[in-house]
Amino acid sequence: MEDRRIKNVVVLGGGTAGWMTASYLGKALGPAVKITVLEAPSVPRIGVGEATVPNLHKVFFDFLGLAEEDWMRECNASFKMGIKFTNWRTGGRGDANPRPYRDTTDHYYHLFGLLPNHENEPLSAYWSHKRLTGQTTEAFDYACYREPPILDAKLAPRFADGTKWTNYAWHFDAALVAEFLRKFATNKQGAIHIQDEFIDADVDTRGHVTALNTKGGRKIEGDFFVDCSGFRALLINGVMREPFLDMSDHLLNDRAVATQVPHDDEANGVEPFTGSIAMTNGWTWKIPMLGRFGTGHVYSSRFTTQDAATQEFCDMWGLDPSEQKLNHIKFRVGRNRRTWVRNVAAIGLSSCFLEPLESTGIYFITAALYQLAKHFPDKNFDPIFADRFNAEINTMFDDSRDFLQAHFSLAARNDTEFWRACKDLVLADDIKEKIRMYKAGLPINMPVTDESTYYGNFDAEFRNFWTNASYYCVFTGLGFDPQQTLTKLTHHPSMLDSAEHVFADIKRKQAELLKTLPTTYDYLKQLHAK
Repeated sequence: MEDRRIKNVVVLGGGTAGWMTASYLGKALGPAVKITVLEAPSVPRIGVGEATVPNLHKVFFDFLGLAEEDWMRECNASFKMGIKFTNWRTGGRGDANPRPYRDTTDHYYHLFGLLPNHENEPLSAYWSHKRLTGQTTEAFDYACYREPPILDAKLAPRFADGTKWTNYAWHFDAALVAEFLRKFATNKQGAIHIQDEFIDADVDTRGHVTALNTKGGRKIEGDFFVDCSGFRALLINGVMREPFLDMSDHLLNDRAVATQVPHDDEANGVEPFTGSIAMTNGWTWKIPMLGRFGTGHVYSSRFTTQDAATQEFCDMWGLDPSEQKLNHIKFRVGRNRRTWVRNVAAIGLSSCFLEPLESTGIYFITAALYQLAKHFPDKNFDPIFADRFNAEINTMFDDSRDFLQAHFSLAARNDTEFWRACKDLVLADDIKEKIRMYKAGLPINMPVTDESTYYGNFDAEFRNFWTNASYYCVFTGLGFDPQQTLTKLTHHPSMLDSAEHVFADIKRKQAELLKTLPTTYDYLKQLHAK
């Protein structure tokens, strides 16, 4: 029987996407497959994808057999228990320390972890009933999760002995992650690293790429090619001529200005969350790590200029734009019509991109690698593998696009032309349906498993990545409350009464954790010192 296995995979582009791809496929496909990475040293890396989501560890690092403590130390990694959204209801220019940032009236947390269930209904239903009947004024996140007071106090997601008490993700230095994975893929897995510049590709009569040609005169042959060339999308949009579907009518932001700011951790502590601070014409991220934080202002070129956005951004952090090293980024919002075409698949920015809100960049890479390995073909290239892969990627992207769009369209801010324009964005039918469900008190995207099996079960996560908890955190945080209670609860008052012990237990656990947890700074200092 003829051996039809693919033996030679070529990755175009390094950076986070390229070296994640080389590492993951090296493990998934085994040592019989040669992985070659062509990386142009003259092409700068974007280098701002520094916030993640929890599945990164089990789906990626655990899969590779890399211990969390080891890669965290190599990548200046810190912890992330959620995202803190600030000033998404009130207007004004960006401010690093606005009063509402310390006041629950205009900040909310989008937290990881699933909501507790009580008698087969999520706790969100009980909170909504209490809210609508005037029994509570407490914010959803503080009432239904253990984490908010812990985040306020900048405490760690692990006890001093290393015991984990909650689900969390990470902040890390993207350049260090790429270098760490490059060494892993080349030294441990035998990946071949070629530093040269892509010129063009050889294509056969089927339209399949057979080799990449370089400026240095190399011809790099392969059976399957992965495009990790970033926004340039040299293979998928260039050689394969696959159209990119622009979705700037769904999300207005298309620019960012980013930098790194030194931070006195000992004096101020390390925040175990990503910050998202609303600005005049967009928002600014804050990603804390030891000794510094990464930050960037995401804005719309339709409503402000680069100079004005940069000035507001620098004013917020007390920076001088003439002296500060700034990275100006222009990005495209949308996805390719197909992410995998013939024998070329795109991963990372060459595949699809949403603006940085909700840290989808690394998630999209991880999800695409998981799906690519799951649907990996042989040399027959039966179209069903690419068709199923493309369907999964399109669903993932469109669902995330709709969720991010809701942040802007439902935000209470309307103090500038930008924020008013966000209210006029065209919503897809799917998110319209979810908003209708939410207003009626119905849960949205309930996971098919409980929390003990949900995290790390990527098929389950992929189907319902933005869970009911995500929608309630964001919608209630934006001031958009359900309009009616879940009808079932009005017919069973005993359920409402017995749910009170769940809310009380959350308060008890919050108090215990505040007394016993180390600060994030102290834990990281100990971790990185080893």
